[in-house]
Amino acid sequence: MNSYSFTLAGAALTLLPSGALLWSAEAMLVVSDLHLGKSERFARRTGTLLPPYETRETLARLDADIQATAPRTVLCLGDSFDDAEAAAALAEEDLSWLTRLMAGRSWLWIEGNHDPGPLALGGSHLAQHRAGPLTFRHIAEPGAEAEISGHYHPKARLAARGESLTRPCLLHDAARAILPAYGAYTGGLSCADPVLLSLMREDARAVLLGAPPRAVPLISLSGRPRASTSSR
Repeated sequence: MNSYSFTLAGAALTLLPSGALLWSAEAMLVVSDLHLGKSERFARRTGTLLPPYETRETLARLDADIQATAPRTVLCLGDSFDDAEAAAALAEEDLSWLTRLMAGRSWLWIEGNHDPGPLALGGSHLAQHRAGPLTFRHIAEPGAEAEISGHYHPKARLAARGESLTRPCLLHDAARAILPAYGAYTGGLSCADPVLLSLMREDARAVLLGAPPRAVPLISLSGRPRASTSSR
């Protein structure tokens, strides 16, 4: 199988190879950190030009996931654009593409730290969203339960057969899930970083994107033992 299924607070969730999360019972597709317009922002701030294709690559991936899952709701979990000016500078062709994807379904924009949500576009603009037992927000809150977030762009590195492999990954335990970045030009934070280790419980798993996704115990990637957090 090319997907990975797990349960959080009784909700059955499926991680797709793209990094999107599907909640089938709610017909909801969740994506985080699209960072549309990253090449435009980079050029504007540094004067260095990058190939301006990341927005279309990200939209193409999102289009394919929507076609495959037919969600009633799409939830964008923050940092949908690289900043507010990047949202305003979206090419007309890309804006039309995004508008077409939004048509006929509920579209939720969660506020991120890079942007407040593309306010000129339709959909609902929220600081966070609660659905059933789950709370969706951009940045994980310490001690939260039944939480799905993004922001950190977690990545994991594995050594196999003398080679090192780095991939975006989803982190999850009994309390929360942290999604990988969905955008094409996004970097990442090692899942062994103390910030992420402090958020996750000792039984957490890192699920590396791929076909199929590969789940490994997070503690095996941390490089050091961690104190038990079972009391949280």
